[in-house]
Amino acid sequence: MSASSAGVVVVGAGLGGIRVAESLRSNEYTGPITLIGEEAHPPYDRPPLSKSVLLGKDDRVDLKPADYFGEASVQLRVGERVCAISPETRTVTVERLDAPTERAEVAYDSLVLATGLRPRSLPGTEGVAGVHVLRTIDDALALRSEIENASRAVIVGAGFIGCEVAASLNQRGLAVTLVEPAPTPLAAALGTGVGELITRMHQANGVDVRAGVGVDEVRSADGKVTGVRLADGDEVAADIVVVGIGSIPVTDYLDGSGIELAPRESGGGIACDEHGRASAPDVYALGDVANWRTETGGTRRAEHWTHTVEQATVVAHRIAQTDAMIPAAPPYFWSDQYNLKIQVLGRPEAGDELHLVDDDGTKFLAYYSRDGILTGVVGAGKVGAVMKTRPKLLTPTPIADVLG
Repeated sequence: MSASSAGVVVVGAGLGGIRVAESLRSNEYTGPITLIGEEAHPPYDRPPLSKSVLLGKDDRVDLKPADYFGEASVQLRVGERVCAISPETRTVTVERLDAPTERAEVAYDSLVLATGLRPRSLPGTEGVAGVHVLRTIDDALALRSEIENASRAVIVGAGFIGCEVAASLNQRGLAVTLVEPAPTPLAAALGTGVGELITRMHQANGVDVRAGVGVDEVRSADGKVTGVRLADGDEVAADIVVVGIGSIPVTDYLDGSGIELAPRESGGGIACDEHGRASAPDVYALGDVANWRTETGGTRRAEHWTHTVEQATVVAHRIAQTDAMIPAAPPYFWSDQYNLKIQVLGRPEAGDELHLVDDDGTKFLAYYSRDGILTGVVGAGKVGAVMKTRPKLLTPTPIADVLG
């Protein structure tokens, strides 16, 4: 299929953006494709940032070789921020980060929004040296540059990013304190049962886990972080503080566009139908910023690598007007911590009933159920056992049949 002269414009040059471009070309779309990225880097993979990049094994993991864009006739525009969208004129307004007063309009026939997330920061830490968030390659390299001259780190927030950073800094030889206001790490995502197993793993590797307590203040002297004061009054010294307290969808450029956003209580982000179509004609959204309608009529915004890849395929097929043949598969994501791969398959929730079926003190396997039906499986160091449950999560399966 070909397109008119404007073609497809993709806002966001990350995993979702590059996979849309790749899928369009593989589906014989011959029109122009423009990929616009705010960062001054070609598309790269984000999961290694908290692992191999911090460990010094990689500087950046590019998703495509440099010659791909010319060979695939994809115009890559990096270092440009989209500041406005006009569905009426089918244009996006961009400004260069190195010359923000210079703005230009880019026309589109189809528009794909894949702008991802922006990490939350702790109030009062702006401009304090040694306080970091981790979302971009520049964030990771800035944090890595301070590791050699640091001995103590505090990680605020024990979600997946916080746990991965804690593991990496621990492996780099720092004394690490992991602070989480919930009863355990990963409690919000996986419940306290598995959270206790994650706590055990970090403690076995020497991390000081402070769960059930928040941070009242980040302490500093002469503009440099010195530690944190916890809500229980304890003070923890630190040369580095990494904040991992969640992220928000990047949607500010949609102000005045009329493109509908999803309610905060349903995850926020850009409201889409089950094929990624937003409320404006020929506008799509995918990845972390997108809130898709589910097959059951609900809505869901997911922040997982595999989810973004699948959505990119669906959107590309819609634009190219071909049928998307996406095999049925339960949601899946993973987290590498120390020498263990922690896998999550299905849709487990913190309130589900937990069934711990294998635990040798390090590796474990757990099933989740709701109203007697299997909802998910979580494993650490149990790759084969986790993936064997995939067929059972495609249809309602009684947990009794799995526990057998």
